[in-house]
Amino acid sequence: MTQTLKPKIGLFITCMVDLMRPSVGFAALRLLERAGAEVVVPDTQTCCGQPAYNSGDFADARHIAKDVIAAFEDFDHVVAPSGSCAGMISKHYPDLLKDEPDWARRAEHLAARTYELTQYLVDHLDLKESLATFDHSVTYHDSCSSRRELKIVDQPRTLLAAVDGLELIELADTETCCGFGGLFSVKFPDVSNAITKTKAELVEDTGAEVLVGADLGCLVKQAGQLNRSSAKVRVFHIAEILTGLAEGPGIEGDKS
Repeated sequence: MTQTLKPKIGLFITCMVDLMRPSVGFAALRLLERAGAEVVVPDTQTCCGQPAYNSGDFADARHIAKDVIAAFEDFDHVVAPSGSCAGMISKHYPDLLKDEPDWARRAEHLAARTYELTQYLVDHLDLKESLATFDHSVTYHDSCSSRRELKIVDQPRTLLAAVDGLELIELADTETCCGFGGLFSVKFPDVSNAITKTKAELVEDTGAEVLVGADLGCLVKQAGQLNRSSAKVRVFHIAEILTGLAEGPGIEGDKS
């Protein structure tokens, strides 16, 4: 009888997860192991380099990208609980390193094996059975990176449908940005906050008790606005919902 080998996954713990919401990292690890993967979190991993890349500091971005490639290139697959970081590695590394043939080859090899968490759970590990119980109504935020860059739409909804007791209420406009945009929210705070307020109003209009998403940057930005409103919508990363770790007040959010 042929024994199926477990895929060996390098789990990319994003900067925001590491610094602001470690429970998301533990939840992602639990989900991947539950689906039958062998998971390793490399000690040498760092930022994906997106802040430097988006600000035009390509020299530092290339240096960071090389560190990430060296840390993760020996795994079968790389998974990140963030469409933003997964998109940086899978879509931008090859172009960033295109003028260095050896690194370009290594970047392309890693890019082809890098996935966002919900994408990997559904498309590669076929994780669709009952995952947890969450007796609340939720609405889902599609991050720009996940939806536009990685074309991830159905996967998180498939996973939420496998949560007992959960009622999903779709937003009126699922493609509206949350206002975060990484450094955009720092460089253009007034515009960012106006976009965030509009998005938060759409969330409140659903009447849902909880906002769920797969990118912590978006969720922190939205949580700050929602926590200041009368609706008091709680905010959680989808990995926390799927593992039964969505407890308490949720993500606190920024103060801007």
